[in-house]
Amino acid sequence: MDVSPNFLYLTSRDSLLRLEVSSIVYFAADGNYTYIVCANKMKYTVGMTLAKMQCALMGSLGEKASWFVRIGKSHIVSMRYINKIDVPRQTLLLSDGRSFVFRLDVSKEALRKLKDLLVMSNK
Repeated sequence: MDVSPNFLYLTSRDSLLRLEVSSIVYFAADGNYTYIVCANKMKYTVGMTLAKMQCALMGSLGEKASWFVRIGKSHIVSMRYINKIDVPRQTLLLSDGRSFVFRLDVSKEALRKLKDLLVMSNK
């Protein structure tokens, strides 16, 4: 079994979820649960808060954890799928440019910070 940082392993008492890191589009908070949405449009639910998920990403992915960025209180997104930031409309589009588009409602402040981060990282 490949236990490299190419995969994220999430375990509970009764289950194991193994996800290819490059296929993860975003994480969304729902109280004590986190939804994980992948490029193949599969959606998984895990019993941990978004804050704990953020720690799990940093602890298990090493350098690849930098592919993900926390935006606001409700989302962690893969920077590789950011397609459009629309601050006035408070939307973020995540897409691979071919097979899927996900639209997230995000606060203006969080979108401004994300936009600034992307602009700074491309200078």
